[in-house]
Amino acid sequence: MPDRSYLDWPFFEPRHGERVGAMDAWARDVLPSAVDHHDVDGTCRRLVGELGRAGWLKAVAPAEFGGQGEGYDVRTLCVSRETLAYHDGLADFAFAMQGLGSGPIALFGTAEQKARWLPDVAAGRVIPAFALSEEEAGSDVAALACAATPDGPDHVRLDGGKTWISNGGIADLYVVFARTGEAPGARGLSAFLVPGDAPGLRIAERIDVMAPHPLARLAFEGCRIPLANRLGGPGDGFRIAMATLDVFRSTVGAAALGFARRAHDEALDRAQSRILFGRPMADLPLAQASLAEMATDIDAAALLVYRAAWTKDAGAPRITREAAMAKMVATESAQSVIDKAVQLFGGLGVKTGVKVESLYREIRALRIYEGATEVQKLVIAREILKSHAAGAAQPRT
Repeated sequence: MPDRSYLDWPFFEPRHGERVGAMDAWARDVLPSAVDHHDVDGTCRRLVGELGRAGWLKAVAPAEFGGQGEGYDVRTLCVSRETLAYHDGLADFAFAMQGLGSGPIALFGTAEQKARWLPDVAAGRVIPAFALSEEEAGSDVAALACAATPDGPDHVRLDGGKTWISNGGIADLYVVFARTGEAPGARGLSAFLVPGDAPGLRIAERIDVMAPHPLARLAFEGCRIPLANRLGGPGDGFRIAMATLDVFRSTVGAAALGFARRAHDEALDRAQSRILFGRPMADLPLAQASLAEMATDIDAAALLVYRAAWTKDAGAPRITREAAMAKMVATESAQSVIDKAVQLFGGLGVKTGVKVESLYREIRALRIYEGATEVQKLVIAREILKSHAAGAAQPRT
């Protein structure tokens, strides 16, 4: 059984530990038969349905729209992703995208938009997607080129493309960020709800990656949608995207923790069972040093992840700095932890089908998506410089 002693930290309430225990038991019972890595699309559809039927997706919607609570409990999102990632990367992906894909609706949608989509998302009947990145605009959101132009008094026309869109090809709904031109750069973007079967929306390419999941390039060719499908006001797109990522970015760090904890447990089992030079590998000082470094990296990352989640849940309007630190440290640390686990496994660690080999592939993307590590450094620097400048304006005693 995985070590869950971190749930005794003051960041958590008893309900978080209860959720982890129940979700862990559910994962052990359901995932072995639900996951088929040779059928990624079918597996993700199946997992969304299973997560919905079990009630786990209620965490991504308010109570009045089929979920629970008044808003997001980020600690619940984090412990859920950590627990699912410990067991299987696709299970974590399915849960995470139900949240990220519907996050703009939960945060900025009208009552009608929420009622139309969120109950089905929370029940696992609708699969959403967050369509932000483009070929020349990933980290630089202000460079988005996909355009939404007026088409009559009550409609807009979408033209352009999106790429690296998770759930692309299987989503029932896309939240699409497009240029509407109210102002230059980031201030001239808006967000729109686009059904997956909307005329003029085409799946231009399915993208295969080292840890497979549904991923696609989208093409919008005269895709006409009602103006009522806009989220928020004109020019609110950047604010909507950043507020959504502010909630979900720390959960990426939590998924990395799940991968890292699983790698550490696999390495502990291997070190205690493998005989080297006449004794268990766990008796060798170099192996002990690796195991100790792994445990320390995991705890350090967990403290940052759950500080960010607790800070948001405690009422902070934004956790830009905290979430960026959590995401950066947790994903980079998990990469190091998993690499050490592969090394401790020796040749077996790179054999297809061995858990640490799949974890090695799973973790790599987390250092890039929802803001690459280098972008997180820029975000952190910007925030601490801003804070320092504000402090410098005050007299020192």
